[in-house]
Amino acid sequence: MKNTRVAVDVGGTFTDICIMDEGTGAIRIEKIASTPDDPMRAVMDGIEVGKIDLGGVSMFSHGTTVATNALITRNLPRSAMICTEGFRDVVEIRRANKEDLWDTYKDVAKPYIPRKDRLTVRERVDAEGRIIEPLDEAGARRVGEILKKRDIKSVAICFMNSYVNSENERRMRDILREVMPDVTISISSEIMPEIFEHERFSTTMVNAVVSPVVVDYVSRLSDRLTAEGYERDLLLLHSGGGVMTPHAVRDFAARLAGSGIAAGAIASRFIGNLCGYPNAIGFDMGGTSTDVSVSYQGESRITKDWYIEYGFPIRFPSIEVLTIGAGGGSLAWRDEGGSLRNGPQSAGAYPGPACYRNGNDVATNTDANLVLGRLGTTLAGGKLTLDPALAEAAVKATVAEPFGMELHEAAEAIIRVANANMANAVRLLSISRGYDPRDFALCAFGGAGALHGAAVAKELSIPTVIVPLNPGVTSALGCLLVDIQHDFSDSFMKQAAETRPEELEAAFRRIEEEAMAQLGHEGVAESDMILSRTVEMMYKGQWRSLQVPAPVEITDIGQLVEEFHAHHEREYNYARADAEVSLFRVAVKAVGLVPKAELRKHPVEQHLPEPAGKRQVWFENEGHETAVYQRDDLKAGAMIAGPAIVEQFDATTVVPPGMSAEVDEYFNIRINTQS
Repeated sequence: MKNTRVAVDVGGTFTDICIMDEGTGAIRIEKIASTPDDPMRAVMDGIEVGKIDLGGVSMFSHGTTVATNALITRNLPRSAMICTEGFRDVVEIRRANKEDLWDTYKDVAKPYIPRKDRLTVRERVDAEGRIIEPLDEAGARRVGEILKKRDIKSVAICFMNSYVNSENERRMRDILREVMPDVTISISSEIMPEIFEHERFSTTMVNAVVSPVVVDYVSRLSDRLTAEGYERDLLLLHSGGGVMTPHAVRDFAARLAGSGIAAGAIASRFIGNLCGYPNAIGFDMGGTSTDVSVSYQGESRITKDWYIEYGFPIRFPSIEVLTIGAGGGSLAWRDEGGSLRNGPQSAGAYPGPACYRNGNDVATNTDANLVLGRLGTTLAGGKLTLDPALAEAAVKATVAEPFGMELHEAAEAIIRVANANMANAVRLLSISRGYDPRDFALCAFGGAGALHGAAVAKELSIPTVIVPLNPGVTSALGCLLVDIQHDFSDSFMKQAAETRPEELEAAFRRIEEEAMAQLGHEGVAESDMILSRTVEMMYKGQWRSLQVPAPVEITDIGQLVEEFHAHHEREYNYARADAEVSLFRVAVKAVGLVPKAELRKHPVEQHLPEPAGKRQVWFENEGHETAVYQRDDLKAGAMIAGPAIVEQFDATTVVPPGMSAEVDEYFNIRINTQS
């Protein structure tokens, strides 16, 4: 019987493997060193270490950094772009803005496709979709021959106004396939059919440049898994919070950018819902960075304004995640004004914190936690031994002596600055979006999330912190909790007052037919398909739109307008009920249901567990004799009073003085910050 589910999340340092028994809900975890030169090696090594029989695996889900790393390192195959004559520089001009407006010397990164490989052909479609000038087919063939001589591996075709009429783009693709049958081709009218040319061109360019890299990796991994006995589709997590099959990756490779980050957001949403908190803030703190996400009323917040490198947007819908440079390895330092700062500089995986004995002598958050007694002297089940003397020396040299502080006061200062940075990140995704953090639970995970979660929650007046059973591999767990998902959209530019319900309904029907055909091609039964609609709307004259949920049958445009006013009020704290409203785009999220992982539930019996030991831990510049528990010893119903430390293989949880914690039926630790 196929009764095992496997999820693999590839990170920069470690590859995490989560193995679930469908019958019992029991989970095993493995960690193995990543192999950046070929991530597939670490995946297969993890399968071997985890003793996984692929013949008995019912689902294999994978979060990958292949697309993201290819874009960051620009280790990309030579690609080309074909544009309407006169528009080859759209991706170079961008929006003529900069990430830091006041830094004269900092330039925006160059496009992924250099100008010499951005060629043009004569053609023109007007804004109404009328073909003003047919495609110059002789010129198109000449362009194809040029690209063939240059050994181009992938091509992006981006014509003006193709979002309303794709005929010329599709003909250009046909000609290229005749001249270059093996080349990968992305056309903007299929990748991102929307009005704004830079965003459309940029998304198509990104899709084209990563496609050969991603398709090669996915094909090799899928073939290897099949050869080892796996009989079903490899499922790949994408940035929108769903999974794709290898077939879908061939067309939409750029959706895998941001894959790994989305996994943690999915897991925090799932755990929040499981614990009765549909409003949950994901707090994923690792060694280098912290990822913050928000789910509201059981749904993740989605954005289309994201990128890997500033200036080159990827307009596929993505779970909104804010990443800041705050992790266990973040360095403490003094700025020119004499203030203590923390990150974004990091000691990295190597040399790592000073206490790792690899030569770093600058204090990190890990060193500060070790000095304060919040971390023990061993990590990863004894695989890594920490040196308290080196941590103390680093804290003294970096902070205590320059600022005239006592050792523990200096370590506390490092942690406070880090916590303030992370609390500000949470504010950016909650308060600035119209959400009150006090109405949320904080789901703290990652290697360092449970160390800092309670303090960050207290600063934000968040009443509850949830620490999952395996914080260090929670992102891998997220890969087990997703459905097949695709997002389809089409332009629909019209004033709401002039729109008839049947027009809008017809537009949705066209997209839904395409969506169902895509899911059907991937083997999803019609009974397992769920389609949800949204309309992007704006006040007349605006150019930024808001997504508004649409009913399964459009009968009243006025209802949509009222819903838009309500969304605008929450997002921006104002609404203009008397203003005209414009429709901009219709979109459909197509979900193919995949059987979900069900965590094992345990009977709850409240009791006071015995600690495994005690040690001196510092809070608020005062030492406390603190109970230390082993996570494996804590059963459902265990009650813990702070101060307390809970240690386990992949993380350490801190319960500060004045707080209490309880282990729930799923073995999550729930910390009450307002005890």
